[in-house]
Amino acid sequence: MSTTQPLVLAAELAAAWSDIQAFHQDLPDLASPEALIGESSSACGARLGFERLLHEAAHGLAAARDIRDTSRAGRYHNRRFLLLASELGLAHPVEPHASSGFSQVTMLKETQERYADTIERLDRALGAHQEAVAGDGVTRAFRGPAARHGSSGGGVRVKAVCGCGRNVRVVPSVLAQASIVCGACQQPFKIA
Repeated sequence: MSTTQPLVLAAELAAAWSDIQAFHQDLPDLASPEALIGESSSACGARLGFERLLHEAAHGLAAARDIRDTSRAGRYHNRRFLLLASELGLAHPVEPHASSGFSQVTMLKETQERYADTIERLDRALGAHQEAVAGDGVTRAFRGPAARHGSSGGGVRVKAVCGCGRNVRVVPSVLAQASIVCGACQQPFKIA
């Protein structure tokens, strides 16, 4: 993988963030675009892209305005998040999801038109980055709420119980990779 690809993508993410700031002056600077590149799972969207940046910008506005927009360790997005997301040009579902609330926001057509050049630039950088990381033989995917809230249980934790009745919350795909054994009874945890 080219070491310049993450740098180019980080620069494009920072430039796209600046484009959002042009319309929302109280939006703080993006602290670490690199953190978004390495992200493997989020309640923010199906893939890393401009829509994801707008979602993160809603959280940035919440921080700048001292608004509590999430609960449950940042997983549940409340109605205050919705107001900020709407301000940024994101549409939202009518009803909240049970575990992530209103996190599944989508870009409005007007927003896509406003940021068309930015979106195109970022998509090119993302495409080049994905080609570069695909060359190392390791498959990486940015999973969002659509994947995580599907029937497979993707990133949603479920209750697993051992022989003595103790329980843990675990992502089913993690449990499928290898057994998790209880330290008290030495029995594997199984999804209830």
